[in-house]
Amino acid sequence: MVLGGADSTPDHRPPDRLTALPTIALERRLAERLQVRVGDTLQAGLEAGGPERLVVVAAIYEPTADPTAITKREYYLRFHLPDLAALLGAPDRVDRFGVALEPGVRADSAAGVLDQVAFGYRAYPSAEIASESSQTFKVVSRFHRAIAVISVMASAIFLLCIMLLKVEERRRDAAVMRFTGISRRTIFGALLLEAVLVAGLGSVMGVGLAAAASAVTNAYYQRFFDTALVFSVITAGIVRFSVLLSLGLGLAAGCVAAWRLVRTNPLILWGRG
Repeated sequence: MVLGGADSTPDHRPPDRLTALPTIALERRLAERLQVRVGDTLQAGLEAGGPERLVVVAAIYEPTADPTAITKREYYLRFHLPDLAALLGAPDRVDRFGVALEPGVRADSAAGVLDQVAFGYRAYPSAEIASESSQTFKVVSRFHRAIAVISVMASAIFLLCIMLLKVEERRRDAAVMRFTGISRRTIFGALLLEAVLVAGLGSVMGVGLAAAASAVTNAYYQRFFDTALVFSVITAGIVRFSVLLSLGLGLAAGCVAAWRLVRTNPLILWGRG
């Protein structure tokens, strides 16, 4: 499809000329690139140097964000079906069209009925088309899930090492508390509470860092692709899962480190054993 400027002064055009020419709708990015506005007249053709038709820009729209088309860098315009058929020279022919169903009608049942009406086409439920076109994103999602599992395991080991080192620094404090008659259970509970507080603080910092990273990611890629598509989303479910996982790992690491400390003889902790 080729578009070219034919008239950039719509205010001086006779009114009957607007109604006599076919009308089209341009997406915003294409309109900005061509520097046209509603009411401008363009030349539309299938290829450069071929037959062209005059069309009038009747609307400029923002297309629905589509992840499958965002990297293609394609521009879109919309014709009325008879005008498009006349331009293509292929009347009564379409590549695909959508059918809206009444509430309560199953999509797979309607597709089966439509397939039996005539030959030459195939009906698919929209969910099936969406699933087929999202295979790439499913692979990427599985890849990200694998990375997340590895990251969680590595962070759990790192957190356990930090807690063990932190508890090792409290050896003399634990020995003094044992010498003064404080029970192992009390010491264990105090160390465990400290581990939970550290994990909770880390969770808050992690959520804030994730929110900032998500905002930066969306701002950069939305500007890069000139789209309203949201690339990074932090939902309440993700935050809840992350916080619970952090607290769980902190609790487990604190238990291991605290239990290792309270089982050690106070004289050994003091360095005299």
